Amino acid sequence: MTPEEFAAETNVSRETLDRLLEMDRVLTDWSERHNLIARSTIKDRWHRHFLDSAQVAPLLPEGAKSIADLGSGAGFPGLVLAAMRPKAKVTLIESTGKKAAFLTAAGEAMGLRNLKVIPARIESVVLSAPPDVITARALARLDKLLGYGAGIQGKSTRYFLLKGQDVEVELTEAAKSWTMDVTRHQSQTSPDATILEIGNLARAR
Repeated sequence: MTPEEFAAETNVSRETLDRLLEMDRVLTDWSERHNLIARSTIKDRWHRHFLDSAQVAPLLPEGAKSIADLGSGAGFPGLVLAAMRPKAKVTLIESTGKKAAFLTAAGEAMGLRNLKVIPARIESVVLSAPPDVITARALARLDKLLGYGAGIQGKSTRYFLLKGQDVEVELTEAAKSWTMDVTRHQSQTSPDATILEIGNLARAR
């Protein structure tokens, strides 16, 4: 997939595409020195990573003003969502120093004014207010992810989590510790992948 094909698929503006092209430039530069994404996926990154992240944007609540992305890594989906949702305040939480440095450099190159990078472990993070949305991609199993999110969520926080083929096993496992409302969205990039939309998360009694 080319950037132009990505733009046609997602219907992003020229300005948004230009920002994502800047992200891509910094990503490919840094990837020569650091293992930000699997080398086997670099050639197909606009489909495997950019489109996979961008498909979350239209699922987000219209009024979402704040997004917290857990374990942001190479910026998927956090940086992509920050570019696509410029009116939302996006916080990227990443404990690995080199990855946090990349996120800061990419955000500056993209000219994002709605971005904050927190270089810390998720468990230690204290936000000024609960986010409207929590996202994560390829970070941890669902039970652990929900534990991370529960520390910063509010009553109305909704989760949008990109999960792979073990999603039903992970949901069954998580249900032992958590109660939640779950909506499954079929991934546009893989028949084996799902975006879990979760609300009303609480610890099971």
